[in-house]
Amino acid sequence: MVKSSVKTSVKQVLGAVDSKDKEASLAALNEAIPAIQKAAAKGAFHKKTASRKVSRLTKKVNTIQAK
Repeated sequence: MVKSSVKTSVKQVLGAVDSKDKEASLAALNEAIPAIQKAAAKGAFHKKTASRKVSRLTKKVNTIQAK
């Protein structure tokens, strides 16, 4: 259940990034980061995997802000 909620939140962030909506992508990212960290704390992901996921999502959100 934890992994599926992370996947859903990641998809929401990527969908907002694809639509180039800054506010929606930031809001989705702010919901996704705690979900990913919670999954790492419960052992669903390794903590470095969780960190990598957060980093990559943040990087994608920041690319639309730079444009």
